[in-house]
Amino acid sequence: MRIRDFRADDSPQIDLVPLIDVVLCLIVFFVVTTTFDTRSVLELELPRAQGEAAKQQTRALDILVNADGRYFVGDREALRTDVESLKRTILEVGGDDRERGVLLRADARTPHQAVVTALDALGQLGYRNISIGTAPDPASPAPGPAR
Repeated sequence: MRIRDFRADDSPQIDLVPLIDVVLCLIVFFVVTTTFDTRSVLELELPRAQGEAAKQQTRALDILVNADGRYFVGDREALRTDVESLKRTILEVGGDDRERGVLLRADARTPHQAVVTALDALGQLGYRNISIGTAPDPASPAPGPAR
């Protein structure tokens, strides 16, 4: 009588289903917990100016105009580049507080008309405290205490 050894037929196998489940859970976890900042994608080259930075007491409404003339209010992009679309976006993001400060930052290569359109929309909505963001001039020395 011949006794058969079943251990020789038994080949080890790696089950990939649990590994795929764990990897999928990790991907979902990282996608859900990652924050996306739309402003970090925009590359603005601000115009140069001399002077001191203004101190803001309240959080200003932030309006960005990129080099193509597209508008970004806070973290939302205006659908079109006309005054009415920009006004709707400002109302949605800014709310009813017209005393709130507005920081208008436009790329140095932005067409002048895009900045005038933004100022026109803000004026029509009743905003009066408007600041234009600039970058410090690297050629000028930083203001310091007088001696």
